[in-house]
Amino acid sequence: MYCGNCFRDNALVTEFRREGHDALMIPLYLPLTLDEANQSEGTPIFFGGLNVYLSQKFKLFRKVPNWLRNLLNAEFIMRSVGRIAGKTRGEEVGELTLSMIRGEEGNQVRELEQLVAWLKEHHRPDVVCLSNALLIGMARRLREALGVPVVCLLEGEDAFLDSLPSPEREESWEEIRRRVANVSLFIAPSRYYADVMAQRAAIPRDHLAQIYNGINLDGFRVSDLPKSPPVLGFFTRMCPEKGLDTLVDAFIRLRQTDRVPGLKLAVGGGCQPMDEPFVAEQKEKLRAAGLMGDVTFQPNIDRETKLRFFRELTVLSVPALYGEAFGLYLVEAMASGVPVVVPDDASFPEIVKETGAGVICGKGSSEALAKAIGDLLVDRERLAKCAEAGRTAVAETFNIQKMAAAYLERLAKLG
Repeated sequence: MYCGNCFRDNALVTEFRREGHDALMIPLYLPLTLDEANQSEGTPIFFGGLNVYLSQKFKLFRKVPNWLRNLLNAEFIMRSVGRIAGKTRGEEVGELTLSMIRGEEGNQVRELEQLVAWLKEHHRPDVVCLSNALLIGMARRLREALGVPVVCLLEGEDAFLDSLPSPEREESWEEIRRRVANVSLFIAPSRYYADVMAQRAAIPRDHLAQIYNGINLDGFRVSDLPKSPPVLGFFTRMCPEKGLDTLVDAFIRLRQTDRVPGLKLAVGGGCQPMDEPFVAEQKEKLRAAGLMGDVTFQPNIDRETKLRFFRELTVLSVPALYGEAFGLYLVEAMASGVPVVVPDDASFPEIVKETGAGVICGKGSSEALAKAIGDLLVDRERLAKCAEAGRTAVAETFNIQKMAAAYLERLAKLG
């Protein structure tokens, strides 16, 4: 499974280590799937996915010997679990999510105690950073056992929690609010998402910081912004929530009106087993329009292929339908000198206004999206200005060095 937070955390730990800091990345649930060197190599997996699931479903399993639990954490088993997990939706794991948020009061308390014991024996950190608020159940026990501050990064929790069934949805939000006091600092990747979580999770403003995500710029090269033909790109998980169907409809509209002659579509990013039927529907739609020959799909690609993918684009568009907390793909496009077209929703207006790297259009409308993309593609001067603005923004703000420096500055103030 591909995990945006994992990419962010791995890049951050890489930069911390490059600067000489002692940073440890601990994988939870499953082995990490990354497109850069895995900074968790050599560190055991805690809260192994199968153990977590069985502890939730069967009371007797919570008392099985450690040798059996360790066996279930074997990598070959974890890889198989990962393939199954890729078919799981939020509505299917409501009780498990709530139990994890309950931490020492949940069914996975044994896994939590194993993590605490390992940290006390092998690593005595100065601060513990949780990757997202779904892990907030660990905060109280980690803080008490290790005697250090706990920091919680924020990104995308709202969409996942809102996908849970009732009553677990409401109970999970309430449990997070109840545990906010166990965290010394929350860090959000945009002002938009800081506002969302301050309101929904009742996080005090003096415990909430905003630091933009940044990327490792190694290997990024500037696109020539191909003109004959131009290439429209989509790069993120291939799912309805990210608006791939809206983009496909906009592409078909642009080709049928011949406003941008010869326009091609390139689709890349994560594609989990649960996404495959949806992707098949989009391909069938393109075949019916006689355009499949001008479209490429590149799922689950490695870093080098991703860098080449961005270099071959003229414009990128991800018309996400839910409140995107940040959108790392926007920064990857900017680093490649590729302008972006995104809906007037969530963090998108903030990032586009901050960078000048693209244009905003109406949300959820393939017609509005097609018009915005077409307007930008036929205006080469504006296209070039957006490309330059994006490259400048990444060089000055949205890179991993700036992000790491901002994190270190905030962490140092925790004492």
